[in-house]
Amino acid sequence: MYDKSIFKKAFEQYDAIVAVFATGIVVREIAPLIVDKWKDPAVIVVDSNMNFAIPLLGGHHGGNEVVRKIAEIGPIPVVTTATEVHNRNSVEGIAKVLGCDIVNKPSTVQVNCALLDEDVEVLEIKGPKIVIVGDDVSVLKKEKAENS
Repeated sequence: MYDKSIFKKAFEQYDAIVAVFATGIVVREIAPLIVDKWKDPAVIVVDSNMNFAIPLLGGHHGGNEVVRKIAEIGPIPVVTTATEVHNRNSVEGIAKVLGCDIVNKPSTVQVNCALLDEDVEVLEIKGPKIVIVGDDVSVLKKEKAENS
């Protein structure tokens, strides 16, 4: 049920929020709550007639995945993240598949842009090693150490 504090409560408690509201209402309510793409929950809007499901925030952070699940019951998914629109992988998607955390999160902007134009090589380096990278290199770290 809607009340003025519902989005604030949801932002504090959930990784993804599905709002069956008009997009304008959701945008106005979440605007003061938005902090960072790495911390904010995915926010998905579904119109009240179940025609469309739109990830407003967090497309690469679970929103696109939620929209695809919602599409199974009818609404058309409206995905706008550039990598997915062009059927390309994103750094976030690659990290998820490989079970990794992204160490240098700001790098994903440049690397995702590169992924739109070309295949970007994924290298696995086993240590001990010292690795020096530029701002246009995303560094992924395995979430759990592998048993050797």
